[in-house]
Amino acid sequence: MKKLFSLLLILSCASLLACGKGQQINGHNTRTAYKSAKSIKNRLPEDNRIEYEVSFWTIRDSKKDDSEFLDTVDGKNPQEIVALGKEIYQERKNAGFEAYAQYSSWEEMIAKFGQERIDQGKHKCCKESAKDKANDVLYKL
Repeated sequence: MKKLFSLLLILSCASLLACGKGQQINGHNTRTAYKSAKSIKNRLPEDNRIEYEVSFWTIRDSKKDDSEFLDTVDGKNPQEIVALGKEIYQERKNAGFEAYAQYSSWEEMIAKFGQERIDQGKHKCCKESAKDKANDVLYKL
C-alpha cells in the first residue's frame, strides 16, 4: 500500500511539473518550437496574438541557424518573445533594413499587420453559390 501511495505521489508531482511550462517555448527542436509557439499563440488574448506571432517570426528571420534560434527562444514566455522581437526590430530599423523603412514604430507595424488580417477575413465570405442554395435545408412551415 505504501508503494502504491508513493508511486501515485510521484506521478502527480511529475504531472504538475510538466504542466508548469505551458507558457514557454520548447526549443528541443524546430518542430517542437513551432508547435509550442502555435499553442501559446492560440491561448493568448486576441489583441496580443499578432504582436506575438510577428515577434516570433522576426526572431526566426534574424536567427538563420537552427541551433542559434532554438537557444534564443527556448524557455521564453510570450512577453519575453515580444520584447526580443521589438529589440530586433529596433536594431534592424537603425541599420536601415528596407522592410521596416515604411514604419515609424513597432506599434505602427503591428497595427498595419492587424488591419491586413482583418481585411483578409472580409474577403472570404459573402458569395453563395447555386449549389449551396440547392442544398439548403430550410423548410417553409
